[in-house]
Amino acid sequence: MRIIKWFIAGFIATLIFHQGLLGLLYAAGISPRAPFNLAATAPLGIPQVVSLAFWGGVWAVALAPLLAKLSASCWWLGWIVAGAIGPSVVALFIVFPLKGMAMAGGWDPKLIIGALLLNGAWGSGCAVMLRLMRSR
Repeated sequence: MRIIKWFIAGFIATLIFHQGLLGLLYAAGISPRAPFNLAATAPLGIPQVVSLAFWGGVWAVALAPLLAKLSASCWWLGWIVAGAIGPSVVALFIVFPLKGMAMAGGWDPKLIIGALLLNGAWGSGCAVMLRLMRSR
């Protein structure tokens, strides 16, 4: 049951916090990428935002057991930092090259900082969602 809650928290955090911040950055002209991209992904053809939310759920399942041992005061910061660093490092140094893109986006500071911000927002969203689910 905990794994399902963790997955749901990561999935929803992606849709609300990650994509919400992306929407704000896009509206401010800081990001060229619009939120809630519905373009099909290979090989299954599902919308990109759904794929991203799925992986957000997987990341939450991976991080939740590691962060559960933190004290209450460090727990929130742990989610933000682990959320910012873990998914960003994997995306920039593993996923990008696998997709034929330059490692770390060619070391573009905007892309790297954007990834850290968006994934940090996702991490804070996971913390919020997990707290909301815990209180029920």
